[in-house]
Amino acid sequence: MKRGALLAAIVLAACTTSSTDPQSTAPRATETARRSVPAGAPATDRIALFDAHVHYSADARQRFTIDEVLAVLREAGVRRALVSSTPDDGTIALYERAPDIVIPVLRPYRGPGEIGTWTRDGTVVAYLASRYRPGVHRGIGEFHLSPGEADLPVVRQVVAMAVREDLVLHAHAEARAVEELLRVDARARVLWAHAGMGESAATVGGLIDRYPRLVVELALRSDVASDGRLDPAWRALFLRHPDRFMYGTDTWVPERWNALVDAAESARTWLRDLPEDVARAIAYGNAERVFAAP
Repeated sequence: MKRGALLAAIVLAACTTSSTDPQSTAPRATETARRSVPAGAPATDRIALFDAHVHYSADARQRFTIDEVLAVLREAGVRRALVSSTPDDGTIALYERAPDIVIPVLRPYRGPGEIGTWTRDGTVVAYLASRYRPGVHRGIGEFHLSPGEADLPVVRQVVAMAVREDLVLHAHAEARAVEELLRVDARARVLWAHAGMGESAATVGGLIDRYPRLVVELALRSDVASDGRLDPAWRALFLRHPDRFMYGTDTWVPERWNALVDAAESARTWLRDLPEDVARAIAYGNAERVFAAP
């Protein structure tokens, strides 16, 4: 898409960047869990966001320039973004232009055809080791994982690398597969993409209860607030575990960049149904804590 069309979409979204400073307002997990704040976030609050699920892959690079992508993030009020791409070049290009915004995560994919084959590809581990930049990449993923694959040698070696380098594993998986991944090494930190995509609040809550190193991002989970207001089961789960959830969008195809500003505004609507400290934790505080600079 041309720059003019993209900027027109931004103007129509009428979104401005928040002046909130996540570093100064993010609550500590223990304080958040103990406090009960009856009032929701103010209706006029343009809460800052940390988007925990962004891609700038080869197809998006053909459509949108780096400047256009960064303009969308800023207009959406996204102060930080967790970015992984196929291949990694897109992520690094964004990071080098905007290291204050972009937090790189390294995917095991060199091309789009590897989503379903990487777990059995013996060259993946060597690729990750050669591509990994300490102090730049903060995680491995987003990768797709099916039930029964976590015990494969390639996956176990990737988990070992993540533990050794203190990297977060960003996994797109259903509940059974993500639990198998967590069992590979109790020291591994896992960010569960899409909250499992179709898993219920009860299922997600059960895994969070059992695995203290599991955190969850909510990209594409429109069912969390399908009518613009929080589903009661999800609201209860957010209040029970306010330190374990993150906002996310997922620009998995180029067209998703045109929806990013509207997605941010929709999220701000349901975040206002939560106590302010919980809303800010999910919007940016939890992600800032998990992906803090080493």
